[in-house]
Amino acid sequence: MEDDVLLRPEVTQTRGLFSLMCRVKIGIQSQPARIWALLTDARNFPRWNSTVTSIEGEIRDGQRIRIHVPGADRAFTPFVSNVEPNAHMTWTGGFLPLFKGVRTFELTPHAGATRFVMQECFSGLMLPIIGRSLPDFGLVFERYATDLKREAERVQA
Repeated sequence: MEDDVLLRPEVTQTRGLFSLMCRVKIGIQSQPARIWALLTDARNFPRWNSTVTSIEGEIRDGQRIRIHVPGADRAFTPFVSNVEPNAHMTWTGGFLPLFKGVRTFELTPHAGATRFVMQECFSGLMLPIIGRSLPDFGLVFERYATDLKREAERVQA
């Protein structure tokens, strides 16, 4: 239900010939500022997020970062934009018309907690060819949201 705070990740995926979208949302018993601090601390990201092995650069508006993930030899280099601290940001990589990925992060205060939504949309002419080699983003996004929730709700010493 939209009015309930989700205790577990809710993942949705849609696929088209030239598009792929994956979205996860979850309720986190923490303030947006705490969650935002986790999402924008590149150096410590791999400490809490099992879907990332390292991030080079600074996660801030107008910057390009290098993301390394488990099981992949190549780095992903999205551009960070549309940043409103404690609320939302966008990471964009690739180039149209061949292939483009746009990941958005949203934090919304809700019922004493924070609703976290992350969505990634892939599009382009190469998607039908490379789509088979992409991971199951549903599983990756579920793990990402679970890791974020666990770390954001962890009691600070």
